[in-house]
Amino acid sequence: MTDPQQPVPESQPQPQDAAASAPETPETADPLAEALARAEAAEAELARVKDGALRAMADAENVKKRAEREIVEREKYAVSGFAKALLAVADNLRRALDTVSAEAKAADPVLAKLVEGVELTERELLGAFEKFGVVKLDPVGKPADPNFHQVVAQVDHPGAVPGTVAQVFQAGYTLNGRLLREAMVTVAKGAPAAPGAAVDTQA
Repeated sequence: MTDPQQPVPESQPQPQDAAASAPETPETADPLAEALARAEAAEAELARVKDGALRAMADAENVKKRAEREIVEREKYAVSGFAKALLAVADNLRRALDTVSAEAKAADPVLAKLVEGVELTERELLGAFEKFGVVKLDPVGKPADPNFHQVVAQVDHPGAVPGTVAQVFQAGYTLNGRLLREAMVTVAKGAPAAPGAAVDTQA
Protein backbone atom coordinates (compact mmCIF):
# COMPACT_ATOMS: atom_id res chain seq x y z
CA MET A 1 0.00 0.00 0.00
CA THR A 2 1.38 3.27 -1.19
CA ASP A 3 1.76 6.32 1.02
CA PRO A 4 -0.42 9.17 0.15
CA GLN A 5 1.42 11.95 -1.75
CA GLN A 6 3.01 14.27 0.67
CA PRO A 7 3.04 17.97 -0.16
CA VAL A 8 6.40 19.20 -1.41
CA PRO A 9 7.64 22.01 0.72
CA GLU A 10 8.18 25.20 -1.16
CA SER A 11 11.80 26.29 -1.54
CA GLN A 12 12.70 28.90 0.93
CA PRO A 13 14.50 31.99 -0.33
CA GLN A 14 18.21 31.83 0.37
CA PRO A 15 19.64 34.59 2.45
CA GLN A 16 21.89 36.84 0.40
CA ASP A 17 25.14 38.34 1.50
CA ALA A 18 24.41 41.65 3.01
CA ALA A 19 27.47 43.25 1.52
CA ALA A 20 26.62 42.01 -1.98
CA SER A 21 23.09 43.24 -1.78
CA ALA A 22 24.07 46.60 -0.42
CA PRO A 23 23.78 49.40 -3.03
CA GLU A 24 27.10 50.51 -4.55
CA THR A 25 28.19 54.00 -3.66
CA PRO A 26 30.55 55.78 -6.07
CA GLU A 27 33.83 57.05 -4.71
CA THR A 28 33.71 60.68 -3.96
CA ALA A 29 36.00 62.59 -6.51
CA ASP A 30 37.96 65.67 -5.59
CA PRO A 31 37.00 68.38 -8.13
CA LEU A 32 40.04 70.50 -7.27
CA ALA A 33 42.47 67.63 -7.86
CA GLU A 34 40.82 66.82 -11.19
CA ALA A 35 41.04 70.45 -12.26
CA LEU A 36 44.71 70.63 -11.32
CA ALA A 37 45.46 67.42 -13.22
CA ARG A 38 43.71 68.73 -16.32
CA ALA A 39 45.60 72.02 -16.03
CA GLU A 40 48.95 70.22 -15.74
CA ALA A 41 48.15 68.04 -18.75
CA ALA A 42 47.14 71.10 -20.79
CA GLU A 43 50.32 72.92 -19.75
CA ALA A 44 52.48 69.93 -20.75
CA GLU A 45 50.74 69.71 -24.11
CA LEU A 46 51.19 73.44 -24.66
CA ALA A 47 54.91 73.16 -23.87
CA ARG A 48 55.24 70.26 -26.31
CA VAL A 49 53.47 72.17 -29.08
CA LYS A 50 55.52 75.30 -28.39
CA ASP A 51 58.78 73.33 -28.52
CA GLY A 52 57.77 71.73 -31.81
CA ALA A 53 56.87 75.12 -33.26
CA LEU A 54 60.20 76.64 -32.18
CA ARG A 55 62.10 73.73 -33.72
CA ALA A 56 60.16 74.07 -36.96
CA MET A 57 60.85 77.82 -37.07
CA ALA A 58 64.57 77.22 -36.45
CA ASP A 59 64.70 74.61 -39.21
CA ALA A 60 62.92 76.95 -41.61
CA GLU A 61 65.34 79.78 -40.77
CA ASN A 62 68.33 77.50 -41.35
CA VAL A 63 66.94 76.42 -44.72
CA LYS A 64 66.35 80.06 -45.66
CA LYS A 65 69.89 81.11 -44.71
CA ARG A 66 71.40 78.15 -46.56
CA ALA A 67 69.40 78.99 -49.67
CA GLU A 68 70.49 82.63 -49.45
CA ARG A 69 74.15 81.59 -49.14
CA GLU A 70 73.83 79.31 -52.14
CA ILE A 71 72.26 82.10 -54.19
CA VAL A 72 75.07 84.48 -53.24
CA GLU A 73 77.68 81.85 -54.11
CA ARG A 74 76.09 81.19 -57.49
CA GLU A 75 75.94 84.91 -58.24
CA LYS A 76 79.56 85.47 -57.19
CA TYR A 77 80.98 82.67 -59.30
CA ALA A 78 78.46 82.42 -62.14
CA VAL A 79 80.80 84.37 -64.44
CA SER A 80 83.81 82.11 -63.84
CA GLY A 81 83.50 80.28 -67.17
CA PHE A 82 82.98 83.49 -69.12
CA ALA A 83 85.84 85.20 -67.27
CA LYS A 84 88.22 82.34 -68.00
CA ALA A 85 87.39 82.62 -71.70
CA LEU A 86 88.23 86.34 -71.65
CA LEU A 87 91.59 85.81 -69.96
CA ALA A 88 93.04 84.81 -73.32
CA VAL A 89 91.94 88.18 -74.72
CA ALA A 90 93.70 89.97 -71.86
CA ASP A 91 96.82 87.84 -72.47
CA ASN A 92 96.91 88.75 -76.17
CA LEU A 93 96.49 92.46 -75.47
CA ARG A 94 99.40 92.36 -73.03
CA ARG A 95 101.59 90.38 -75.45
CA ALA A 96 100.86 92.90 -78.19
CA LEU A 97 101.88 95.77 -75.93
CA ASP A 98 105.04 94.01 -74.76
CA THR A 99 106.26 93.53 -78.33
CA VAL A 100 106.40 97.27 -79.05
CA SER A 101 109.44 99.03 -77.69
CA ALA A 102 109.56 102.60 -76.51
CA GLU A 103 111.94 103.45 -79.35
CA ALA A 104 109.51 102.07 -81.94
CA LYS A 105 106.65 104.16 -80.53
CA ALA A 106 108.84 107.28 -80.51
CA ALA A 107 109.85 106.73 -84.13
CA ASP A 108 106.34 106.03 -85.43
CA PRO A 109 103.48 108.31 -84.34
CA VAL A 110 100.88 106.03 -85.95
CA LEU A 111 102.21 103.03 -84.05
CA ALA A 112 102.21 105.10 -80.87
CA LYS A 113 98.51 105.91 -81.37
CA LEU A 114 97.78 102.24 -82.02
CA VAL A 115 99.57 101.23 -78.84
CA GLU A 116 97.67 103.89 -76.93
CA GLY A 117 94.39 102.40 -78.17
CA VAL A 118 95.43 98.88 -77.17
CA GLU A 119 96.44 100.12 -73.72
CA LEU A 120 93.06 101.78 -73.32
CA THR A 121 91.31 98.56 -74.36
CA GLU A 122 93.35 96.59 -71.82
CA ARG A 123 92.51 99.04 -69.03
CA GLU A 124 88.80 98.88 -69.85
CA LEU A 125 88.88 95.09 -69.93
CA LEU A 126 90.65 94.88 -66.57
CA GLY A 127 88.18 97.45 -65.18
CA ALA A 128 85.28 95.27 -66.33
CA PHE A 129 86.98 92.28 -64.73
CA GLU A 130 87.27 94.06 -61.40
CA LYS A 131 83.64 95.14 -61.56
CA PHE A 132 82.69 91.46 -61.46
CA GLY A 133 85.31 90.46 -58.91
CA VAL A 134 88.06 89.32 -61.30
CA VAL A 135 91.39 90.69 -60.09
CA LYS A 136 94.76 90.40 -61.81
CA LEU A 137 97.60 89.17 -59.61
CA ASP A 138 100.79 91.21 -59.43
CA PRO A 139 103.29 88.89 -57.70
CA VAL A 140 106.64 90.28 -58.89
CA GLY A 141 108.94 90.78 -55.91
CA LYS A 142 106.60 88.87 -53.59
CA PRO A 143 107.23 85.40 -52.15
CA ALA A 144 106.10 82.66 -54.50
CA ASP A 145 102.88 81.13 -53.23
CA PRO A 146 102.01 77.63 -54.50
CA ASN A 147 98.35 78.43 -53.99
CA PHE A 148 98.52 81.20 -56.59
CA HIS A 149 101.69 80.67 -58.62
CA GLN A 150 102.96 77.96 -60.90
CA VAL A 151 106.76 78.13 -60.77
CA VAL A 152 108.19 77.19 -64.17
CA ALA A 153 111.84 77.89 -63.39
CA GLN A 154 114.33 79.23 -60.86
CA VAL A 155 116.63 81.91 -62.19
CA ASP A 156 119.55 84.04 -61.09
CA HIS A 157 118.16 87.48 -60.38
CA PRO A 158 120.66 89.91 -58.88
CA GLY A 159 119.19 91.96 -56.10
CA ALA A 160 116.09 89.79 -55.72
CA VAL A 161 115.26 88.08 -52.46
CA PRO A 162 115.61 84.30 -52.89
CA GLY A 163 112.24 82.60 -53.28
CA THR A 164 110.48 85.68 -54.60
CA VAL A 165 108.83 85.99 -58.00
CA ALA A 166 111.31 87.36 -60.55
CA GLN A 167 109.15 87.40 -63.68
CA VAL A 168 105.59 86.62 -64.74
CA PHE A 169 105.13 84.67 -67.97
CA GLN A 170 101.37 84.46 -67.71
CA ALA A 171 99.25 86.60 -65.41
CA GLY A 172 97.13 84.99 -62.75
CA TYR A 173 93.64 86.04 -61.68
CA THR A 174 91.27 85.57 -58.75
CA LEU A 175 87.48 85.71 -58.77
CA ASN A 176 86.07 87.15 -55.54
CA GLY A 177 89.11 85.87 -53.67
CA ARG A 178 88.96 82.42 -55.24
CA LEU A 179 91.72 81.40 -57.64
CA LEU A 180 90.56 81.64 -61.24
CA ARG A 181 93.92 80.97 -62.91
CA GLU A 182 97.34 80.66 -61.32
CA ALA A 183 100.19 82.82 -62.56
CA MET A 184 103.10 81.19 -64.39
CA VAL A 185 106.26 82.67 -62.86
CA THR A 186 109.99 82.31 -62.44
CA VAL A 187 111.46 82.50 -58.95
CA ALA A 188 114.78 83.91 -57.80
CA LYS A 189 117.20 81.18 -56.81
CA GLY A 190 117.83 80.60 -53.13
CA ALA A 191 115.64 79.43 -50.30
CA PRO A 192 112.37 77.79 -51.34
CA ALA A 193 109.26 79.88 -51.36
CA ALA A 194 107.31 79.94 -48.15
CA PRO A 195 103.99 78.13 -48.47
CA GLY A 196 100.99 80.41 -48.52
CA ALA A 197 97.67 80.03 -46.77
CA ALA A 198 95.29 77.56 -48.32
CA VAL A 199 92.74 79.11 -50.68
CA ASP A 200 89.62 77.98 -52.48
CA THR A 201 90.62 76.99 -56.03
CA GLN A 202 87.23 75.81 -57.31
CA ALA A 203 86.19 78.90 -59.27
